[in-house]
Amino acid sequence: MSVLKTFLKDTVVYGLAIVLPRLINFLLVRLHTDVLPNEGYSENTEFYVVAAFFNVILTYGMETSFFRFFSKNKDKGVVLSTAMITIVLSTLFFGIVLFLFRIPISEALRINTDFYTLLVGITLIDTLIVIPFAYLRVTGKPIKFAVIKLINVLIIVVLNVLLLSTTYGIESLRQLFSVENNVEYIFIANLIASAAVLILVLPYFFKARFRFDVKVLKQILNYGWPIMVAGLAFVINENLDKWLLPETEGEFINGAYSACYKLAVFMTLFIQAFRMGAEPFFFNHSDKENATSTYATILKYFTIVGTLGLMIVIIYIDLLRPIFIKKESYLLALDIVPIVLLANLCLGIYHNLSIWYKLTDRTRFGMYISIVGAAITIAFNLIFIPKIGFMACAYATLIAYGVMMIISYTLGRKYFPVPYDVNRITIYLLLSAGLSFITYYHFDRNMLLGTVFLLLYITLIVFLEKKELKLLLKKS
Repeated sequence: MSVLKTFLKDTVVYGLAIVLPRLINFLLVRLHTDVLPNEGYSENTEFYVVAAFFNVILTYGMETSFFRFFSKNKDKGVVLSTAMITIVLSTLFFGIVLFLFRIPISEALRINTDFYTLLVGITLIDTLIVIPFAYLRVTGKPIKFAVIKLINVLIIVVLNVLLLSTTYGIESLRQLFSVENNVEYIFIANLIASAAVLILVLPYFFKARFRFDVKVLKQILNYGWPIMVAGLAFVINENLDKWLLPETEGEFINGAYSACYKLAVFMTLFIQAFRMGAEPFFFNHSDKENATSTYATILKYFTIVGTLGLMIVIIYIDLLRPIFIKKESYLLALDIVPIVLLANLCLGIYHNLSIWYKLTDRTRFGMYISIVGAAITIAFNLIFIPKIGFMACAYATLIAYGVMMIISYTLGRKYFPVPYDVNRITIYLLLSAGLSFITYYHFDRNMLLGTVFLLLYITLIVFLEKKELKLLLKKS
């Protein structure tokens, strides 16, 4: 039980470090959708789609590789130093290339040249701080991690309000920046916040003794490159829709789709909180007794919490939605929300299942699985967007993550068997999705009926898990 308590504590602490800042940042959706037209919000989305691709390429799986080898290597200092030196040098190299060829690259990416310069600056800084943040996580310093993350998002929020808000904006501050499009203020705020974080984590660059081990570097790169490819495939799964829609359906539709997609953030935040605590935990406890039983228990309760979140958001969407999106022009894509929420829950289960290839150093399988997901996303979007519009994007995401989840489970049984309670997990997934989808689509978001369904579902969980919950609480 002490192991599970450690995991829960880490997840809660790191979860707050991720969820609280991102939730605060998510509140900016209301400001952005109020101030920007659909087309402007589409530009904002496309900017961060490209940033996501750049981030994966520039970090090339280094974060997860660092966790793996810092945890297993006795000389942790040389792992830290090698990773730090490598990421700094590669970032400088990529930065020079990206700036030298900024015009052809920005044209190919359909991004304004001024926006592109800000994009490169943000991406380079965010790459440099990857290892310091990973070091804080793997060495168990969640408070420092949380404080720095919170400072970052507070700077972003304050600057967004001061630069964009019609009520609280400061004209003299706006005049400091010569911009033709209000959306550029969002990118400027992000760049300033990232620079502030870099200053705060600078001391961690000097914790390493500047020792460079070629053998360690080879291990890190061999472990990390499949993760990079998998990361690129994940970015395709998550963002291809927002890249294709402006060309196929127009910027107006893409703005609405992107804004409504944000309403799935509650599930995304839950998954991210889980991953922040889970990834170091899984590596650090892989050699412990009954580790696989612990992993199985974690997945079951992850699914329970995730399905409850799924139902709550879908059933009470009409209460939650006005907090974040008020302008009617953005609501035409609201029907994607239940599908995207379920897709993200499948993704969360996939991340949980992915421990088998990370702990057995078979990261290439993660790459293969992600490529399958990306292929599904590309094919489904290209075939069905012309036929059913933006709803095809939501269905593509669900199918891709669902298939990835099933493949990972199937392969994991062969290479790293974990006694997952598949029957219970399947029941929880199908029942929660069925009840919430019926409420949303068939009964036109009837909140009263949805509440009855939710209470019945909670009663079932208590009935099925009562004995184990009592045992867990007693032992804890």
